[in-house]
Amino acid sequence: MSGALLSVLAAAGAVVLLGLGWAGGRWHARRGERAFGLDLGTPVERATFHTLHTASLAAPPLRAGLTEDAARKAAKRLRSLLGTEALCLTDRAHVLAWDGPGADHHERRAMARVAQMLESGRSQSVRTECERPDCPLKWVVVAPLTGEDGMLGALVAYGSRESAVLVRAATELARWVSVQLELSELDRSRTRLMEAEIRALRAQISPHFIFNSLAAIASFVRTDPERARDLLLEFADFTRYSFRRHGDFTTLAEELRSIEQYLALAGARFGERLKLTLQVAPEVLPVALPFLCLQPLVENAVKHGLEDSTEECRITIAARDAGAEALITIEDNGVGMDPALLRRILAGEHSGSSSGIGLPNVDDRLRQVYGDDHGLVIETGVGAGMKITVRIPKYRAGVHSSTPPGRFPRR
Repeated sequence: MSGALLSVLAAAGAVVLLGLGWAGGRWHARRGERAFGLDLGTPVERATFHTLHTASLAAPPLRAGLTEDAARKAAKRLRSLLGTEALCLTDRAHVLAWDGPGADHHERRAMARVAQMLESGRSQSVRTECERPDCPLKWVVVAPLTGEDGMLGALVAYGSRESAVLVRAATELARWVSVQLELSELDRSRTRLMEAEIRALRAQISPHFIFNSLAAIASFVRTDPERARDLLLEFADFTRYSFRRHGDFTTLAEELRSIEQYLALAGARFGERLKLTLQVAPEVLPVALPFLCLQPLVENAVKHGLEDSTEECRITIAARDAGAEALITIEDNGVGMDPALLRRILAGEHSGSSSGIGLPNVDDRLRQVYGDDHGLVIETGVGAGMKITVRIPKYRAGVHSSTPPGRFPRR
């Protein structure tokens, strides 16, 4: 389902929920006004405030998906929105959470009605046929909860009498819950996509590079054993970081440390041809950013500055504070690239490029996390080298490093 359609559904659900909280919201608002002496406006405004607040409390658990824990946390809030005697949330086979009386003798009947609803694909509104005179659950509405893969379960609302308002309210509330569940599926899909892209970047770490690194280390074993030992430790740390299994995000300090290790190994192979300049402001080192989003850019600079050229390669890596953002640039004096070819690479239309998947992969991930206005900015031309600029917001919801900030060592 497209983001635009989800937004429409969410908005429609919110509008409907404004009406759902009328009765309960009016009572709570009046009680609060008497207790605290507050003037929250007209009865309609007070009901609106109460309804929106209750909906905001119910939404976060549902963004985790249709699980027992999420249903348990959301059921009470959803029942408050409807003002019903009881409410339960189910998956396709079990009652996940029940709020209100009657669970001891209504759960089994509830799942029988859910099974009928799943088979027919339509909401149901029927008498409970409960024989207990003291049971307030006389009428039940069963509304489907849907997701990308079809019906996931049901919202089951119980009232003391037949009510067309309850039928419409429960149906609209089920649609609102379904939107939250679909958003949770999109969150999981996005996470899986990012994990797949990171796996692709790991696969891009060339066996050729690993072989050359180990060969360079071996060449120093007899002539300079101390340097061979240091390079071997750099190689171990680089591969450990690149193939770590936790976290979609890291700190700029950790990413720069990995880049320094990568360049140390490249320097062991190319010797004096590689010249590196680092200009890093200490205040931006703790900034969180997507894992492995800078190392492929440096690898691209080495590729075009050393492997595709016989000249001395100068690589400059700069990171500075730019207010609400960290501004990172990676510049080389290599062979550069035709801008038209670069555009095709970033659009995924030129799979044969020696840049591999690195540039489009990083560009796509930055846009997914921060928005389209935070994609790579690349200045290049044939024979003119390449300069890549990355803008990383210092603070963005959901972007947190899973590792403590590292200390970027000085040479």
